[in-house]
Amino acid sequence: MAFSRLLHDKVAVLCLIVVIIFALIAIFADALMKLFGVTTDTVRPIGLIDPFGGGLPLVGPPNNGFDPEHPFGIAPSTATDNLAYWLAGAQTSMMIAALATVFSAVVGVTLGLLAGYAGGMVDRVISFFIDFFLTVPFLLAALTIAPIINERFGDDPNYATIQRWTLIAVLAMFGWMSIARLIRGEVLSLRERDFIQAARVLGMPTHRILVRELLPNLVAPIVVSVSLMLPTFVAAEAGLSYLGIGVTDGKSWGQIISAATDYFQTYPLYLYEPLLGIVLLVVALNLLGDAIRDALDPKTRR
Repeated sequence: MAFSRLLHDKVAVLCLIVVIIFALIAIFADALMKLFGVTTDTVRPIGLIDPFGGGLPLVGPPNNGFDPEHPFGIAPSTATDNLAYWLAGAQTSMMIAALATVFSAVVGVTLGLLAGYAGGMVDRVISFFIDFFLTVPFLLAALTIAPIINERFGDDPNYATIQRWTLIAVLAMFGWMSIARLIRGEVLSLRERDFIQAARVLGMPTHRILVRELLPNLVAPIVVSVSLMLPTFVAAEAGLSYLGIGVTDGKSWGQIISAATDYFQTYPLYLYEPLLGIVLLVVALNLLGDAIRDALDPKTRR
């Protein structure tokens, strides 16, 4: 029923198509690079950029026409391929947002279930940690963790991978509280229902009550929370990378935007390409999340 309502929403269907396209791009980014014959490898800029013209490309935009060898053009000063880094940025953004969302949801749902069902001291302890993490400024924590990781692992050959997993951990660390609080509230209501009381009387183990009785009744709020969490993490990853405390190997839309701001006047396309990717993905995810919420609970429609 809810899925049918979702399919009848034209905006939701369009947003779903956009999200699927971005997901496929992220999954098959390496294959697409091979298909277009582009790479993120460092190239020798000799003959590709004008050293006396601000480092602007000699091939493709902004001063020349479309170049089939570099469909999105090349980056000023470095001459790296824009399409390759755009695809890598999409892969980075989707991977980090998806994994951070999964970890946040697992932690939030688990703690919310325990707090709501157990009550008492368990509820007070979990609620304390929820309130504690909500009071910690996310950006300040990220600014504190980034130099520590750089100092500890800066010379590690797997530093880029370490950065990504650290960013996933930071996002998840500050993303589980809202879903935990929501699930706790739902469980506080559900645990007084007759079917839960009957399960208790029959001597059903606590873990079976949580997994088989309560969890299936929490699918709707979990799906809605996850769908609204994804765009938040996409924007957060880009923002942190833009500030230089996220992914710093260049394979991030946020870092591309940071590099492109210096060339906004002379090479605006260099800025618009990653910016358009972020805007399209975040808007599509937000609208899709709203549509999913409306489909699961039609009373929320205006």
